[in-house]
Amino acid sequence: MAKAFFRLQKFLRRTQFLLFFLTAAYLMAGSLLLLQRTRLVIQQGSRGTPANQALPMPDEMTRAGIIDPRTLQGPRPGPRLLVGMDALQEPALDQRHSPHWLMSRNSELRQLRRRWFQRFTSDQEPLQTAGLKAMKHTTEHKGTYMGCFTHDSRERTLKGAVFYDLRKMTVAHCQEACAERAYSYAGLAYGAECYCGNTLPAAASRPEECNSECKGEKGSVCGGVNRLSVYGVEELRAAARRRRNVIYRGCFRAPENLTDTFPASLIQPNLTVEMCSEFCSKKEFPLAVIRGQECYCGYPTGRFPLRDGTDGMRCSGTRNASSAAQGKYCLVYQTPVQDTRCTDRKFLSTKSKVFVALSSFPGAGNTWARHLIEHATGYYTGSYYFDGALYNKGFKGEKDHWRSRRTICVKTHESGKTEIEMFDSAILLIRNPYKSLMAEFNRKYAGHLGYATDRNWKSKEWPDFVNSYASWWASHVLEWLKYGKRLLIVHYEDLKQSLIPKLKEMVEFLNVTVTEDRLLCVENNRDGNFKRSGAKQKNFEPFTQEMKDLINRYILTVDEALRGRNFSGLPREYVPR
Repeated sequence: MAKAFFRLQKFLRRTQFLLFFLTAAYLMAGSLLLLQRTRLVIQQGSRGTPANQALPMPDEMTRAGIIDPRTLQGPRPGPRLLVGMDALQEPALDQRHSPHWLMSRNSELRQLRRRWFQRFTSDQEPLQTAGLKAMKHTTEHKGTYMGCFTHDSRERTLKGAVFYDLRKMTVAHCQEACAERAYSYAGLAYGAECYCGNTLPAAASRPEECNSECKGEKGSVCGGVNRLSVYGVEELRAAARRRRNVIYRGCFRAPENLTDTFPASLIQPNLTVEMCSEFCSKKEFPLAVIRGQECYCGYPTGRFPLRDGTDGMRCSGTRNASSAAQGKYCLVYQTPVQDTRCTDRKFLSTKSKVFVALSSFPGAGNTWARHLIEHATGYYTGSYYFDGALYNKGFKGEKDHWRSRRTICVKTHESGKTEIEMFDSAILLIRNPYKSLMAEFNRKYAGHLGYATDRNWKSKEWPDFVNSYASWWASHVLEWLKYGKRLLIVHYEDLKQSLIPKLKEMVEFLNVTVTEDRLLCVENNRDGNFKRSGAKQKNFEPFTQEMKDLINRYILTVDEALRGRNFSGLPREYVPR
């Protein structure tokens, strides 16, 4: 008996030790994970360059007489000599010499993540039945509630425009957006997604299945999981018509057979642009084409790609019967309807074997390039960072871990040797440093769509910003040229000027095959949601002569390095001012 008791006691002691060991291991693993995430946030804080890390200075920059302002304590110290691009220095820590906005960036990112996480976790709590009864569909909104319907993201009934706002979506916002784009119905799903269309979904669901609260409006229902809360917005269209934009695309040679080229048509005496645009909008087509008294609706296609527009004088008589009989030219207008042939996106079904970076200096158009790539390939792009504003507007790859390999490429502003060599290949996006610096300064002080005030530009922050970030623009390119394994160089200005040819190169580099119609759809939706509305004119020159001299030396250095690697040099407009 004593022997059996001794064995039991020994076994229990071993079990206690085992449990203690497993608990300790679990706590250590959690601590390591927390430290790793903290390190990631700190790395993200500087958007490519840590706050306490000076940029490495390649030999090309030294030969041009360029110094890194972030390594200088006084305003005009002597240059620091370095040797050889092959002997690139490793970054040196010197927190005292870093601009204060780089050091504060870490805390900004932490607060952004904390606020987003709190909102995300709170929004995931299921709505109670009692709360659902209190939600009103009709009293607070102008549209007519049509009911709860089944929503299939692959075979959507509401095939018009699609909007995301995972933070501020409301029923009224979705209704107004659809009405302004000439749609008859607005549908909401998942509490944050808005779909527009002119045909009511066929499969109705039980009312209680639409149980997701709107992200930006407590007490209102915005669909559910695979369910749409649908509203009729016919009564809103009349008011929205005044705000609706019909954009003139140009005068083009008409295709040989318009009936085969365009799926919908209308012959109307005394036809006007408004009549044709309204007709095509109801048919859910983004183009309205007018030839005499004939109205045609459709998309840009291989037969009618909207390239090589002709002189507008040739179309001056297209509304006359005599000109219509000739049938050579037609007027083309963009309706408020969105071209949806390229709006479907998803994550890769299997992990990518090639880890591709979309690398750029901040302010060089990385977000715009991601928009183009996602719509061209149909796959989400990832990010080394987390930007809640981008995620809320539909860049769902922002929330995915950047090493998941479920995205077609990963945005990064990093330029260190280790950060570069972890990628198998990269698209290196380069933009004129004058424009990049101004864009990033605007983003820092006014967000993705705003503009910094004149007070910001005239403060001491602006010259400090230029002195610090201009050298980063140059070293970013130089380090990717040195450490990048396989590079595709894309100049922002070339992409803007020749969108489809350059986008084809990028898509082929990503090893994805796309149709010409999809690329034409991307061109039709080229701006995306993060284009600043026009260029805000300033009544003063933001760059002093000293700033220009500094930036111009960086431009010459980068141009020489590109040509040394057998790439084409920088575009002519980069030439020093």
